[in-house]
Amino acid sequence: MSLRTYQKQVDDMLQAYETPYWHPLSQLARLLEESGELARLLNHLYGDKPKKQSEARQELGGEIADVLFTLVCLANSQGIDLDEELQKVIQKAQTRDADRFKKKQLP
Repeated sequence: MSLRTYQKQVDDMLQAYETPYWHPLSQLARLLEESGELARLLNHLYGDKPKKQSEARQELGGEIADVLFTLVCLANSQGIDLDEELQKVIQKAQTRDADRFKKKQLP
């Protein structure tokens, strides 16, 4: 599915609410909260902070999806087409960073 399709699916779902989207600063707070949960899980999986036995199991994919959902909500509330914007970022990375990083040696 395209990001545009996900954006429409989220918008269709949220339009049932009196206030479909939170104020942008509240959405930013939510994004930081979700990003913190992702960071905490990554630290448990790969960092120096082991998870407590009493803590619930979390899935990395689910935490990443929470961040994406929040970003989709923010983009929708601001009328941003994520397909278009992500394509711009990819194009920029391909041109600006084309020779920035060492590439694999081809046989």
